[in-house]
Amino acid sequence: MSVLGFAPDQLDALGVTVFDRGMTILLSTPGAGDLDEVVRALAEWRREGASMQLHPGDVGFYWQFGPERTAAALRTWSREGRILGVGLLDGSELVRLAVDPDARMDEDLARQMVDDVSRRERGVLATGKAHVEALWGGRFRELLQESGWELDEPWIPMVRDLSESVEDCGLRIEVVGPERVDDRVAVHCAAFQRSKFSAERWHAMAAGTPYANARCLVGYDDQGDAVAATTVWSAGPGKPGLLEPLGVHGDHQGHGYGKAMAVGAAAALRDMGASSATVCAEASNTGAVATYRSAGYQPQAEVRDLRRAE
Repeated sequence: MSVLGFAPDQLDALGVTVFDRGMTILLSTPGAGDLDEVVRALAEWRREGASMQLHPGDVGFYWQFGPERTAAALRTWSREGRILGVGLLDGSELVRLAVDPDARMDEDLARQMVDDVSRRERGVLATGKAHVEALWGGRFRELLQESGWELDEPWIPMVRDLSESVEDCGLRIEVVGPERVDDRVAVHCAAFQRSKFSAERWHAMAAGTPYANARCLVGYDDQGDAVAATTVWSAGPGKPGLLEPLGVHGDHQGHGYGKAMAVGAAAALRDMGASSATVCAEASNTGAVATYRSAGYQPQAEVRDLRRAE
């Protein structure tokens, strides 16, 4: 086969990726033993300047439920054994997606993914109300909208470049080990009151493969109280890192601890070799957007999930 007059070996030499449209796209649910391969694919797809999408850290945070449940919540789309797309089921009505950047305009992949997320029997989303997080441009979003899915509420990706040193955040921040788990859990549950995060879940998360490239951080005020916390996730040196999640204890809000924690998180990611620190905030959450912006995170063009009404 030749493309644009070039033979396959010539295209390889030019760094051009060619997808054979005759090959079948396979939807699968990985086993616990396949998780490392999925995490590696997500890390490889993270590129500076590319659209934000599902990050290894998203899978890492989900790992609090254990490897078997994490695997059961994942879906992969592959061609000839190569993973081209990954989905994380966040409840029964939401799938969060990522694709190989080189396959964003792949027609066969896009059509297969649209079919799979739209039909209950394919085992991705249930019938009725559903949401798809696909933050990149490309054929998948186009085809999903053509099939009747509508734009949902906007999100604002935010990025802080880490090529320069990060200023002191003004808050004492400690890396969480087993001796500080109780502080980490207490801040998280006070910041996200519906959360059932626990020490047991933290240990499960910390045992996961993605956590080898992560740090949990807790911020302490002058009285020694734990006031804010976050987990930062690296995708590897020279790649964008992620904050997921960041929260301020409900009894300590309004003192600038969110900004300080976001700055401290950027410093931690820079120490880990990340090229940038990234986070995505709901556009309606103006307080969060303002906090990250004050911490040096620059808003990018807003993006929207896609929804299917009941």
